[in-house]
Amino acid sequence: MKLACRSFIKIFIAIEKIVNCMANFNIDAQKQVTYDAIVIGSGISGGWAAKELCEKGLKTLVLERGRIVEHVKDYPTMFNDPWNYELRGALTPEEKEKYNINIRTGWVGSDTKHFFANDQENPYTEVKPFTWVRAHQMGGRSILWGKQTYRWSDIDFTANAKDGFGVDWPIRYKDIAPWYTYVEKFAGISGEALGLPQLPDSHFLPPMELNCVEKDVKKRLEKSYPGRHLIIGRAAHLTEPLNGRGKCQYRNQCSRGCPYGAYFSSNAVTLPAANNTGNLTIRPYSIVQSIIYDDKKEKATGVRIIDAQTNKTIEFKARIIFCNASTLSSTRILLNSTSSRFENGLGNDSGELGHNLMDHTYRVGAMGIAEGYDHMYYKGRRPNGIYIPRYYNINIDEKTKSDKFLRGFGYQGGAGRGDTVPAVNKENFGAAFKDDLLKPGPWEFFITGFAECLPYHNNKVSLDPNNLDKWGQPVLAIDAEFKENEKALNRQIQEDAVEMLETVGIKNVIGFDNEHSPGFGVHEMGTARMGRDPKTSVLNKFNQVHGAKNVFVTDGACMTSSSCVNPSLTYMAITARAADHAVKELNKQNL
Repeated sequence: MKLACRSFIKIFIAIEKIVNCMANFNIDAQKQVTYDAIVIGSGISGGWAAKELCEKGLKTLVLERGRIVEHVKDYPTMFNDPWNYELRGALTPEEKEKYNINIRTGWVGSDTKHFFANDQENPYTEVKPFTWVRAHQMGGRSILWGKQTYRWSDIDFTANAKDGFGVDWPIRYKDIAPWYTYVEKFAGISGEALGLPQLPDSHFLPPMELNCVEKDVKKRLEKSYPGRHLIIGRAAHLTEPLNGRGKCQYRNQCSRGCPYGAYFSSNAVTLPAANNTGNLTIRPYSIVQSIIYDDKKEKATGVRIIDAQTNKTIEFKARIIFCNASTLSSTRILLNSTSSRFENGLGNDSGELGHNLMDHTYRVGAMGIAEGYDHMYYKGRRPNGIYIPRYYNINIDEKTKSDKFLRGFGYQGGAGRGDTVPAVNKENFGAAFKDDLLKPGPWEFFITGFAECLPYHNNKVSLDPNNLDKWGQPVLAIDAEFKENEKALNRQIQEDAVEMLETVGIKNVIGFDNEHSPGFGVHEMGTARMGRDPKTSVLNKFNQVHGAKNVFVTDGACMTSSSCVNPSLTYMAITARAADHAVKELNKQNL
């Protein structure tokens, strides 16, 4: 008991030290209106932009739409148990109304509700169904993300050029590879190297471990299907301490905020690094209305905001602007930034601003029971699963080519023991009753696919002048859907999932396709794409707006295609690369 107490004391001392060194963010932006750089948004890409620009010596203002959330200090539910909540974590009817869009995902509960945006105050128009998950606070969705981190390959960066959908990426893997390494060393990515061309290896921390069922399924799968691999997920979770951050404690309470700093978030990693330079100012409750463009100077001069608490309009000036409000919010800002030069939105000479919206398909796969392991269990709650990398259309073997669809998909999933039996309607009593309640359920195994969505021009967003938000601004109208290629991919995902699980010995296999609209993957990409030609794209190869070179867009809006792997690691690398270019161009007086 004394040893356990000492361990907890050490943990809380460590947490207190982290809080103390993070707690002095400069949020006083009233005394100064001119900065070297402005970053719009503080999520995954915004945090990286702030870190890179501040560390390169630029006085940087980060404009955050919501409140300040300081690491550890503002994680109120990080150590709570289910019985700490009146409804065992469920939302009240009033709260369900407040989060009526976000609750579609099933992720919002009493333990996380404070990290999701109020849907009533932030409406949007669904021309076609689209679930837009938002988190308006310092750190954005980096507090809530799934932390799966995979590099894209040249198969992804050349896909548009090869099959003719969308426009060609202006970069290739070799352009971004050193920046992947750069951000991985700082963020901390755990995983296993495989040497696969469709899934390049990262700079890895030691991988998490597969459990007993996953290890056996891996052996059987890879023997039965040469060329297919089952690996532990590559995740932004520390498996050993890094830069003062503690390693993962296997609590799997990540979406409440990690007090150990074990998973990557802007709050725990990049924003504190930016703050340590003395060059960072964060202004909360700052709703960016537009980016100000000077027709005579032919560049942006600043940002116009609405103070969310006072409704006052304020303008801030800067030499460079990074737009990182998240995919759709960044595009909304650009569309709303009009001038005599850009009547249809900043940088919209091509007419492509708002178009080519993508998301990954999700919630289709198979599940079943793994028999013969009831004498085995596992330790902790590993916040990570398995991954089966893409194996169709990977350009290394004609055998991988499919004539049913373009592009491909990968699987995420895992094995675990089901819940213990419920305590109601049981016939036994006494010691037998108690023993029965403690028996875990059967081992289950499931996989669900993430498929690539093609960049269709008519999957789009636009401003809806007939629907205004709480602050009098036109909301975004979203008009997007999955089309035949994505549906064909989903059919293959389910077919292959059922076949693979049955082949490796999983019993009672059930295929599923919980048909859903875009948005559920929370990997929205596109709408301000990069490209080689200003006539067909919004951004150049360094993420600069073609017609306003001192404006950079490095969040998901910049993406030209969607791959089938999680995109956040690519946002980080692209942002670090763009920030490096921006500072070099500033020093050359080119911006």
